[in-house]
Amino acid sequence: MKVSGFTFVRNVVKYDYPVVESIRSILPVVDEFIVNVGRCDDGTLELIRSIGGPKIKIVESVWDETLRKDGLIYAQQTNIALSHCTGDWAFYIQADEVVHEDDLPVIQEAMRRHLGNPEVKGLLFRYLHFIADYWSTNPWFYHKAVRIIRNNGEVESCGDAVGFHLKATQQYLQSGPKEWIAPSGGRVFHYGWVKDPKTMVEKKREQVAVYHGGHIPAAEAKQLAHDSFQFEDYAMLKEFSGSHPAVMADRLRSSRRWAARRNRWLNLQFYQEVLRRGFRG
Repeated sequence: MKVSGFTFVRNVVKYDYPVVESIRSILPVVDEFIVNVGRCDDGTLELIRSIGGPKIKIVESVWDETLRKDGLIYAQQTNIALSHCTGDWAFYIQADEVVHEDDLPVIQEAMRRHLGNPEVKGLLFRYLHFIADYWSTNPWFYHKAVRIIRNNGEVESCGDAVGFHLKATQQYLQSGPKEWIAPSGGRVFHYGWVKDPKTMVEKKREQVAVYHGGHIPAAEAKQLAHDSFQFEDYAMLKEFSGSHPAVMADRLRSSRRWAARRNRWLNLQFYQEVLRRGFRG
């Protein structure tokens, strides 16, 4: 069994993505790791080169700035990286996602177990979304996503690169027959919202441009009017007390809590949000 890791990156230094930790978190279970580096001038290419090792394979690309709608450029860049993968399985991880080392044996076993069953086209991961700091998670974000796909040319990244669909029919894997996906047993620690508030607002401005071009929706405009990002839901986030992936140790040592937060069960706003969005743990 051969496994390819793959991702795309651009401006990861500027926006403080934990991309080195992300890549290193799955290096033990892949035979090669394809990194599609978009042209930029913040030192991203040099950072990826600094990881070193024979598994890392760098592809350089130039982003098509006309694809500034619905995040489609992200799927395009993901598929460029995917096109260079040579493994039986292709393990996708975004620059702000990290996998826990405790889960690697289980993930590896899931790939072995399903390798001979062509009906299984993807393996599903459970998500933990951290907001503002490493102790706060948002239970209302999506809980599961496919991050390993069968690399036979049938499946590609779609939309804004959160998920995958069949090339031939455009059918989303997670809405297809249940036989198409199987549990990986792994978790993805999503750290995309754990940033200095000033860096966070700059990152959001870039994302709004990728999704909406020159038009900024009213809801986004309110958030982006400040120089520092406003973590408005912070008071009712879920407290995380588990262990983080070991590769994140340096970042954890230099981190701080965003603010004091009382028990969400004593927060009236939390119950109002439960009525609006439902209870998600």
